[in-house]
Amino acid sequence: MSELELTKINGGSISATYINALARGIQVVYELGRSLGSSIKNLISGRKC
Repeated sequence: MSELELTKINGGSISATYINALARGIQVVYELGRSLGSSIKNLISGRKC
């Protein structure tokens, strides 16, 4: 394929990039929740990291 042909390719309305970004966003929120939960648990129980 030439570069001209590659520039004319159209994808669907939802691309893999959007799905990947959404999955990473969910993963970040999940990890933040785990970290926050661990911090709260350690504060309540009186343990230090």
